Amino acid sequence: MFSKTSKTEIIDPEQREQYDYARKRINQKKWLMKHFILFLAGSVLLIIIHPVLGIGKGFFIENWYWAILLWALLFMIHLLNVFIMSKFMGKEWEDRQIEKLKAKQEERIAEIKKQVVKEVTVADHVSHEASADRLRPDPMASDEAQVKKNEDPLQFPAEEG
Repeated sequence: MFSKTSKTEIIDPEQREQYDYARKRINQKKWLMKHFILFLAGSVLLIIIHPVLGIGKGFFIENWYWAILLWALLFMIHLLNVFIMSKFMGKEWEDRQIEKLKAKQEERIAEIKKQVVKEVTVADHVSHEASADRLRPDPMASDEAQVKKNEDPLQFPAEEG
């Protein structure tokens, strides 16, 4: 009763989708930066630890530079994934693929509708021919049989007498 009502802004679905996409991209770039900072700190640490402290001597690998190179390769893959692959297979690419699939589905639905209409018209044509045959007088039948043939089968027979 005395509480303040907060005004909530209504966002249409398209704006919400753009907002979510922007948030996702910013999160990707943030993790890339964290990875880069961790790479720099780790590389400096490995370069300093090996010659100064002598850690790793007598270990099966004498030099830690291969680890820095491997880490640099992983960082480059991460960089390519964030900046290049997302452009090729980003939001626009996804939207184009969705539109292609929707167009294919619409074509298929149109084909099925045409087939159904064709089958319905054939079935209507057959049922009309059957009803026309039923209403057409049979020259070989008697007049009483002809009247019974044209009567509605759902009606009760008229009482005689």
